[in-house]
Amino acid sequence: MSHDMPPSAPATPQVSVVIPIYNEAENLLDLVTRVHDAIAPSGRSFELICIDDGSRDGSARILEQLAATRDWLKPVYLIRNYGQSTALQAGFDIATGTFIVTLDGDLQNDPIDIPRLVDQLVASPDVDVISGWRKARQDAALSRKLPSMLANGLISKVTGVKLHDYGCALKLYRAQVIHDLRLYGELHRFIPALAAEVGAKIIEVPVLHHARTRGTSKYGIDRTFRVMLDLLWIKFLLRFLHRPIHAFGGAGMSLGSIGFAILAWLAFDKLVLGHAIGGRPLLLLGALLLLIGVQLVATGVLGELLTRIYHEPEGRRQYQTRSAPRPLPRPREPGAG
Repeated sequence: MSHDMPPSAPATPQVSVVIPIYNEAENLLDLVTRVHDAIAPSGRSFELICIDDGSRDGSARILEQLAATRDWLKPVYLIRNYGQSTALQAGFDIATGTFIVTLDGDLQNDPIDIPRLVDQLVASPDVDVISGWRKARQDAALSRKLPSMLANGLISKVTGVKLHDYGCALKLYRAQVIHDLRLYGELHRFIPALAAEVGAKIIEVPVLHHARTRGTSKYGIDRTFRVMLDLLWIKFLLRFLHRPIHAFGGAGMSLGSIGFAILAWLAFDKLVLGHAIGGRPLLLLGALLLLIGVQLVATGVLGELLTRIYHEPEGRRQYQTRSAPRPLPRPREPGAG
């Protein structure tokens, strides 16, 4: 089938495929072709949104050439390399499909899985997110698979959202879920946890995975440290976003109470027992703990004010609603024909 002059993409496609691109010039033609060949036979309308994240290998030029003869291909060009989360957010902002699929540009995940996942989501009205699971992952065991397994276990434990493979780029979302989220920093790997926070139901489905044959991996050992830092933020976000006083206030009151108790004892030791306390390290420790405690409580109060500033002036709600569940079928009355 020729890809030079496909039919024009409809105004509102059923499926939006969002792919961040960074120095993937060698893969782009094959990537675009395989996405088309995977989805077009299903009969579903689609758009392919490729976000060039400041590539330096001519990826942007290739995308422009491919888009000239493919109305369903919508390139987005970022002025510099912002990172995968920002690139995905740029794609989500312009995606108009009922379902949004994310995919990496390295062709390790196979676009042929997309129609199957869409069919499964359509057939499961109570499911909001399908997360791919690279069950037969084609990567090096020690450098990629083992660290990934440890990270997945840690992320699942901290977030409470149990997945085998947080790092799999192939994920499918109902558009309402993804448009309710905002990605900053390196939060793209935690999208399932963020979606669960707004009430999304998530399932995990095994998908195909291939070894990289062209280009080079963009992930290094520094990724592990970024994951750990982001995980701390996600833990705070999920537990204390709407009650920061509980996070800072609890720690502040604990430390402040210890500091106050130390200073009270030293005051008794000085005033009642008559001992000198000016050169005692305990005096400095008590004052320091009390001061830190007051500062943490004040930080919690400021956090509460910022939470209200965020939600109230723009009318943002601190909750999300969903449509009413479908009623259960009425039981048949005895003797009914």
